[in-house]
Amino acid sequence: MDLSDRYTLVRHGDADGWIEAIAAEMAQILNHDITTYGRARMLLSGGTTPAPVYQALAELEVQWDRVEVSLVDERWLSPQDRDSNARLVRESFLSRAEGAHFDPLVRVGKPLPECVYTANLQAQHSQAPCLGVLGMGNDGHTASLFPGSKDLARALESTLPYAALDATGCPGANQWPLRITLTPHGLRQCRQRLLLLRGKQKLEVLKQALESNNAQLYPILNAINIEGAKLRIHWCD
Repeated sequence: MDLSDRYTLVRHGDADGWIEAIAAEMAQILNHDITTYGRARMLLSGGTTPAPVYQALAELEVQWDRVEVSLVDERWLSPQDRDSNARLVRESFLSRAEGAHFDPLVRVGKPLPECVYTANLQAQHSQAPCLGVLGMGNDGHTASLFPGSKDLARALESTLPYAALDATGCPGANQWPLRITLTPHGLRQCRQRLLLLRGKQKLEVLKQALESNNAQLYPILNAINIEGAKLRIHWCD
């Protein structure tokens, strides 16, 4: 299957240009929804790759008190834990974007199933996300959809926005196998999706994924082959 009509690959000459262009695009998407609906909602990924983009975004002209933020996925950790996606988003973005509202996926003191239930309830009663920001691991995972996970098929087939996933034995999950992750159904609800990639290795993994056309082996394909707007891939070395 030729998926070239399902994504746009934008190559940037340097890291500064990559950061600036992505932040500007995100601000434009948010401002469109604020103008159209009065509010905007976006879903962010963790990791070191997008952090400078979030910092740059927070400096742009957006009515942050009209923006709701949640996560694409989260490790089963306290939102205060230094390795949580919530903490990265809080430190790189929320601390600078004064007034933005944040909905974490992990609720302190609540068991994992209840946190997933609450995340789905929140998603179903919130404004549809205008934007989902994704990353990709060297194993081809996106969000916390890890190849080889015993829960992967269930998550891919879910009709809910979020699912719990146990990635025990998956190298890409490192020491945090328990996750809450956006499902393809949840991805589909994001009107625009951006994939942020750095380095030649990530570009090679993406090429392998496209050639394989195997969404279980390369879950990143689930962000490409769903209906809706094309996935916009921003890459620089």
